[in-house]
Amino acid sequence: MTTMAIIVAGVVLLCGLLLFEKSSSPRGLLPTKTALSSLFVLCAVLQPRPDRTYFLMLAIALVCCLAGDILLALPGDKPFLLGLVAFLVGHLGYVAAFLHLAEPSPWGWVGTVVTAGTSGGIYVWLRPHLGKLHVPVVFYIIVITCMLSTAWFVLGSSRVAPGGQAMIFTGAVFFYSSDLFVARDRFLENLFVNRLLGLPLYYTAQYTIAFSVGFVAP
Repeated sequence: MTTMAIIVAGVVLLCGLLLFEKSSSPRGLLPTKTALSSLFVLCAVLQPRPDRTYFLMLAIALVCCLAGDILLALPGDKPFLLGLVAFLVGHLGYVAAFLHLAEPSPWGWVGTVVTAGTSGGIYVWLRPHLGKLHVPVVFYIIVITCMLSTAWFVLGSSRVAPGGQAMIFTGAVFFYSSDLFVARDRFLENLFVNRLLGLPLYYTAQYTIAFSVGFVAP
């Protein structure tokens, strides 16, 4: 019942967030985004914790992402840079959490090569537009590439139930994909369609990963 309430509240808040993004209403944007992001932290906290280490790593990552969401809702380059740092630390938390569960597999190595190649293409695409944010964005691309790569190694892990494997991997793919729209919006074209596509991907990713806490073997 609690899980369903969180999902319903998340959907309602996401719809509200998209409406505020469409109307460019900063007054409604920040509190709605803060509430929506706080819910994915709460979601992880309310799950069973068969593996406490995984839960703690994931909780730290989710809190960092909450901070990043708040900072990115603020105008200017400085909040954006601080938000980037918050998400970078959050992704390091995800990397640590996924490595805690990972087991060597052919899927993992193939996925790592594919992910690295994709990230290289993204860097080439963004490079002419990065300006003074070039270095932090490069670090961010490297870290999010590691995040998705480690998620590949969770597939087939005996430490995680099949449902949990699917949650972690799907969440990592959606998170990675959502950042493409953030980058496009920030560095190429500031269009509502970027948020319309990117925000649902991002929040689906965060909630999905948060729910994975209860699917990990002790």
